[in-house]
Amino acid sequence: MTGVTHMKILTAILATLALSLSASAVAIGDLCEVQGVRGNELQGIGLVVGLAGTGDSAGSAVRAQERALRRLGIEVSSTNELDTSNSAVVIVQATLPPFAKEGTRIDVRVSSLYDCESLEGGILLETLLDGMDERTYAVAQGPVSTGGFNIDAGGAGARQNHVTVGRIPNGAYVEREVPSTITDGERIMLTLNDPDFITANNIQRRINGVLGENSASALGAGAINVRIPNASGTDLVEFIAEIQQLDVVAAQPARIVVNERTGTIVVGGNVVIKPCQVAHGNITIEVSRTPQVSQPNALAAGDTVVTEVTRLDVGQEGARLMPLEGTTASDVAQALNNLKVTPRDMISIFQALRRAGALDAELEIM
Repeated sequence: MTGVTHMKILTAILATLALSLSASAVAIGDLCEVQGVRGNELQGIGLVVGLAGTGDSAGSAVRAQERALRRLGIEVSSTNELDTSNSAVVIVQATLPPFAKEGTRIDVRVSSLYDCESLEGGILLETLLDGMDERTYAVAQGPVSTGGFNIDAGGAGARQNHVTVGRIPNGAYVEREVPSTITDGERIMLTLNDPDFITANNIQRRINGVLGENSASALGAGAINVRIPNASGTDLVEFIAEIQQLDVVAAQPARIVVNERTGTIVVGGNVVIKPCQVAHGNITIEVSRTPQVSQPNALAAGDTVVTEVTRLDVGQEGARLMPLEGTTASDVAQALNNLKVTPRDMISIFQALRRAGALDAELEIM
């Protein structure tokens, strides 16, 4: 890159320093990826051993474990020799980062395939991880970390997190590199993480203001074509790094993201709720069992019998019709907190508000 081109980009960065302090000013590198720079998913079938009786039960898992052992060079003359409760067949997955070189270590995810109760304390045997082309790109092995526990004793139990899923930090070595092509020699393509016409236009104008007219052109809402200056052809890394540091004003869509599995709700700052009335009531169901002893008299021929009497109580809290209106995220949160509802109830309320036309926001359910 020549000194003139470098100075133009550096001057533009300094000129927009005040803009970068704004909440709406975001670096292009945080909004876009360079086309061709992407990870690749790897997958394989492995065997976790060393489980304390929490592995797979006998059945279909026996054959899978036998095949896994033979692949490792361990001959099994009879399936009766296998104690499946101390091992488990698992799906092993990993993401091969872009530009990963041979010998690079990557994280591994391990998931039970059959009826294993827990992978806690297990060790994954050598597992080949293949790509979509059925070629091996990494080899995984090591102790599995579940980050939880599952304990059963005397009919009682305690459980924390999902112990049939674990991970092995830096548990795989890259054995083959994936070639990456990010340019045809004349241009690079920036792809937006969240396609948006306003953001794409702002990026196009920002780059043209630095590199000159017609240097960048937006190809719809999701991609921007950037021409590489002749002086930057020999230092493509520096050119891309300078482009990624430029700040632009990104569009902020009004959006609410909810996760029904965990009850998590994230409300964007531009969410607006129109004036409306919301009624909410809770139904509580309580089931109780009381032991009842039937004792025969002294002269009767009979046995003492213990039975249980089941009682079912259903109560419904009176619904409250309350005004609901918010112009900012904090107003929306305060209004919903006044209803004293749980996160899962809030999800239902947001869905109803969207259906009624009172919610000016995009509702995304994970």
